[in-house]
Amino acid sequence: MLHSVMAPTRNLIRDEELGAISDDDDSPSGKRSKLDRFPLSRWELAVSLGVFLVFSSGLFCIYITMPAAEFGKLKLPRSISDLRLLKDNLANYANEYPAQFVLGYCATYIFMQTFMIPGTIFMSLLAGAPFGVIKGVILVVFNATAGATCCFFLSKLIGRPLITWLWPDKLRFFQAEIGKRRDKLLNYMLFLRITPTLPNLFINLASPIVDVPFHVFFLATLVGLIPAAYITVRAGLAMGDLKSVKDLYDFKTLSVLFLIGFISILPTILKRKKIYE
Repeated sequence: MLHSVMAPTRNLIRDEELGAISDDDDSPSGKRSKLDRFPLSRWELAVSLGVFLVFSSGLFCIYITMPAAEFGKLKLPRSISDLRLLKDNLANYANEYPAQFVLGYCATYIFMQTFMIPGTIFMSLLAGAPFGVIKGVILVVFNATAGATCCFFLSKLIGRPLITWLWPDKLRFFQAEIGKRRDKLLNYMLFLRITPTLPNLFINLASPIVDVPFHVFFLATLVGLIPAAYITVRAGLAMGDLKSVKDLYDFKTLSVLFLIGFISILPTILKRKKIYE
């Protein structure tokens, strides 16, 4: 009985915190206090650092056990020019040491996705060179889904104060949209994953905060990332045509993604039309 009384009280406090942040944002003093006030408690900071150290240690152990590459040390690509240099050499390395390469690639990709480290787009571009389109897409979707899953649970553990601190308005908007679409939530999450409407980083972090069920999050991520993964892997095979990462998503590509996204939410639109009639 005590739990049932306290539960709505906690929710009320959270809503008041969001409202207080919004009110503070309207004033210069509120903006300064938002920058000065770190949102995580000591316990939450310790947990996040502990998880990061565990993942980092595992990645380091995998890296030092990988066979040495003839073309020099393996490094994360940070530009299209880095990708061109690594592309052919990585394909040869993957043919010589397929198991070690897949393990190192997966561990690096999941680590970057879990801790929101920029650069996974370059990892996706590289996937086609050693494995081809089909296997490359499978590899990218697997790693992106695994990394998003880890990010989901990490945010569920300690993410609420951080997301409320960083994106209070966007979080409130996302929560309202999720609340309006509870009956067809999978369709809406698919739309968000397929189209660049919201950043995948924000979706990964905010979904557990707004009570998106994990099975909906997982399925939407697994299926919804396939179109973008296919486009990226195909582009990685034709690296010579790329001048920058922005070239991946031209008007034609975005139109196709939004068309697929529209198809994913079509059942929701038809249901609302039927109810209205």
